[in-house]
Amino acid sequence: MDRIVGSKYKLGRKIGSGSFGEIYLATHVDTYEIVAVKIENSKTNHPQLLYEAKLYNALQGGTGIANIKWCGIDGEENVLVIDLLGPSLEDLFVYCGRRFSLKTVLMLADQMITRIEFLHSKGYLHRDIKPDNFLMGLGRKANQVYIIDFGLAKRYRDSTTNRHIPYRRK
Repeated sequence: MDRIVGSKYKLGRKIGSGSFGEIYLATHVDTYEIVAVKIENSKTNHPQLLYEAKLYNALQGGTGIANIKWCGIDGEENVLVIDLLGPSLEDLFVYCGRRFSLKTVLMLADQMITRIEFLHSKGYLHRDIKPDNFLMGLGRKANQVYIIDFGLAKRYRDSTTNRHIPYRRK
């Protein structure tokens, strides 16, 4: 039997996994839109998916930020549904024989820096910058770089005073 999450997304094949949980392709049961679904067990020691969804909401409308389609708890799992994106910069780098032309590097770097600056302008640090966390768009947005995975992100500016929040050692 097909598994449905959020009452409207039919899960397909797994497209990724990590310490947080798993990412699946999914299809909206009414519109047939293909999306990405990130799932983590809600009983995990350090749940981060609902926090990550909060950040996606705060960043909505920014260039290179995936649209959040749905977020919630489904049974014993936290679920985040976002736009399906293309390959990561790591995937592309491997595909290109671990060599990019200078033009490609400059075009990618420009967009990557802009994404990080946008995050900083909203008062957040990403804290997990790596090629796997920058993805290309699909279709008409195939040349656009997206930044993903805000599970480790942290606020560094107070949202009311805009003052820097002091570093706190654990």
